[in-house]
Amino acid sequence: MKTPFGTPTELATGLRLLTGAGVVAPIPPHRLAMFPTALYRYGFTPTTAYVVSRWRHPDRVAIIDDRGTVTFREIHDRTDRLARALADRRVGPGSRVAVLCRNHRGPIETILAVSKLGADVVLLNTGLSPSQMKAVVEEQEITTVVSDSDLGDRLDEVPDDVRRIWAWTEGTGCWGDDTLEGLIGADGSQELPTKPPIGKTIVLTSGTTGTPKGAERPSIGGIGPVNAILSRIPLTAREPALVSAPLFHTWGFAAFQIGSLMGSTLVLRRKFDPEDALAQLAQHRCTAMYAVPVMLQRILELDEEVIARYDVSALRTVTATGSAMPPAKVTEFLETFGDKLYMLYGSTEVSWASIAKPEELRAEPGTAGRPPVGTVLKILGDDDRELPADETGRIFVGNEMLFTGYTGGRGETELVDGMLGTGDLGHFDRQGLLFISGRADDMIVSGGENIHAGEVEGLLAEMDGVKEAAVIGVDDDEYGQRLAAYLVLESGATVDADQVRDHVKNHLARFASPRDVEFLDELPRNNTGKVLKKELGSSAS
Repeated sequence: MKTPFGTPTELATGLRLLTGAGVVAPIPPHRLAMFPTALYRYGFTPTTAYVVSRWRHPDRVAIIDDRGTVTFREIHDRTDRLARALADRRVGPGSRVAVLCRNHRGPIETILAVSKLGADVVLLNTGLSPSQMKAVVEEQEITTVVSDSDLGDRLDEVPDDVRRIWAWTEGTGCWGDDTLEGLIGADGSQELPTKPPIGKTIVLTSGTTGTPKGAERPSIGGIGPVNAILSRIPLTAREPALVSAPLFHTWGFAAFQIGSLMGSTLVLRRKFDPEDALAQLAQHRCTAMYAVPVMLQRILELDEEVIARYDVSALRTVTATGSAMPPAKVTEFLETFGDKLYMLYGSTEVSWASIAKPEELRAEPGTAGRPPVGTVLKILGDDDRELPADETGRIFVGNEMLFTGYTGGRGETELVDGMLGTGDLGHFDRQGLLFISGRADDMIVSGGENIHAGEVEGLLAEMDGVKEAAVIGVDDDEYGQRLAAYLVLESGATVDADQVRDHVKNHLARFASPRDVEFLDELPRNNTGKVLKKELGSSAS
């Protein structure tokens, strides 16, 4: 029998995990009554969680950002006022509001206010070019863009009839009705709907050229997604969490959703700086951190005396996803900060697929871990049949949070027995740990031999003196394709091309050795840390 919170088994598991995390705790009866009311109005959304938190602990700090603090009571009141002001400007069911912001209270307040009106939210990547932004705004039929003022140039090609509202402006004394603060201060005349429809949330896929596709995130329909995260990551309620992953990124948005449920104080910074991240962890005694791997690598690049300057002993979980982290860096992070690292493998389309715990990373720093509760993960061959351990195939995932499709009909998905393909190749070892070989479309065919770029990249990243490595296939008249390797060296290291080729030959087949080896100051990345291989390819000869 299915309850509003899931099956009885899911409910029992969820209550156990939520109780262990401190989410389920005694509540005065007059405040407990607010939960079903909020759930009726807004469903399983962060809006419900913030409404409940406003009644449960109104004076607790909800957000700490570059501008100061805001409590749960203030968040509730401010988003009510913002929602009414937006309603006066014809925002409501069927309309779409885009968010183009760095990490601060503005995007969160916008998402909550728009939810209270039943409108849709589109999370825009701050790295999009003006032409990409114009194409996304038109394809998604966006009527209003809430943007930081220093990102305004990204909107230069967006039609003038799309309303601009500035979420972050320098200074605090000149807020007009084209700013969030001005709208909150002015309030509005509209009554908020008692039970608005649950609006859609659309996240853009990581496009490096062309127009990124919009992936529609599903609404949380029960307690299953909570079970999944807490079954692998020991988060604790009502404690500070540093959210360094961009809020427009799937993991940053997930951190906001998780934090809303946990009643967490979210610590947000508009721009990531590795030493500042340590300072925030120390100052606010954060117990959790959400990041993308490149951020953790930048922290490790700090001098030892700088790292030692900050007391981060309160930190219990550091969760990262979005791109691969070299195994050597995984081990270095564990050695530096202790057994606090959790690596999550997933995508915009499948949400999570697997989570690696610290003890698993200690034993196998290259692993992606195991599927959490409620997630099915299988390795399939070309005939769509499940492969045994140690055999590499296509990764397929089934869980409650598979996306509902690309907006506008663009893009294709691969479904097998209700499971969605991630587009990656990988295998399970005999202990049930998952390992990722790389993207299926990153397969390099050289002289008739199939080579996984990710396997070569992992090997090169473990070389002494190598900080980062990327491998691509480039056209070759004789072999069809040849391997090209791009390396960033550690400061002061000396590595030459022949050493790189010999290292690969000594550990993998000779045909996996890169013909081209180039040394760079840094690898080109997007603002979520993924290497932009197409930019590397354009420089290959």
